[in-house]
Amino acid sequence: MKFVDFARVHVKAGDGGVGCVSFRREKFVPKGGPDGGNGGRGGDVIIRANRHLATLLDFHYRKRYKAPRGEHGLGSRKTGHSGHNIVLEVPVGTLVRDVNTGEIVGDLAHDVDEILAARGGRGGRGNAEFATSTNQSPRDYEQGGEGEERELELELKLLADVGLVGLPNAGKSTMISVISAAKPKLADYPFTTLVPNLGIVRVDAGKSFVVADIPGLIEGAHLGRGLGTQFLRHIERTKVLIVLLDATSETTKADYRVLLNELRLFNKDLLKKPRIVALTKIDSLERATLAKVRRLTFTPLPVYHVSAVAGTGMKELVKGMWKMVSVETAGG
Repeated sequence: MKFVDFARVHVKAGDGGVGCVSFRREKFVPKGGPDGGNGGRGGDVIIRANRHLATLLDFHYRKRYKAPRGEHGLGSRKTGHSGHNIVLEVPVGTLVRDVNTGEIVGDLAHDVDEILAARGGRGGRGNAEFATSTNQSPRDYEQGGEGEERELELELKLLADVGLVGLPNAGKSTMISVISAAKPKLADYPFTTLVPNLGIVRVDAGKSFVVADIPGLIEGAHLGRGLGTQFLRHIERTKVLIVLLDATSETTKADYRVLLNELRLFNKDLLKKPRIVALTKIDSLERATLAKVRRLTFTPLPVYHVSAVAGTGMKELVKGMWKMVSVETAGG
């Protein structure tokens, strides 16, 4: 299934039905009074979160949604049927924004959260509503109100406790495949990961957390270079960031500064999140180089030396993740 995390849609609520002009016509009541009914209300457009969905793909193919209008009023004071509401289902974690005003209409962060995206128009009054003591045969009526019409942006931000960030080939996909049941594509070339991956990490009975692996960042990612801003949004909701650095790189410290700078330029609040540094691929290092790598510090952050392939240090890293997630969850 194709992963789509951004869409733009046009929604139109139903117009209200027109009020009716009618007079009673019975055999022994030749001049009956007005009995025109009101028009029905137009249908609303509702957007609702559904935990069973993982992509905005449906909105990639269909861009316009219109709720039915209300039926017109009828004689004998019969109100027209209201138009039924239409519900657009989106993945949990979808942000809804009005394109014209920039206003955030809703943040659907939980299953079955919903927002009224466009309100249906009220039904117009029939002539029975206009009767008075001085106007007993009114021919007045109302048109139905217009339903709201809006252009909306749907932006999916994955909900995860831990976000894995790193340069391409830092070992993020291998790590998530080892610590969870996620099965991302693995290969030794840049941008193997083309979409975010989510995995559930089980620490112990009743203890688990969700980790997200996003495509590798490169310098200029905040401007859209590489896969840039296309996926950086998916770590905005995470509680903890794990910065993965390739221990075989000769520029580990510089790589770290590049990553932090890209996070800061995209959203400076990302640097306020608790972080862990994980130096990866230590199984590939010779003893002297490994000793040098172990002396690297990233004060005041905890540092783990790991190899997802060999399993070295992975249990300790998972425990460190869980401890930090637990603290953030309790504090939040």
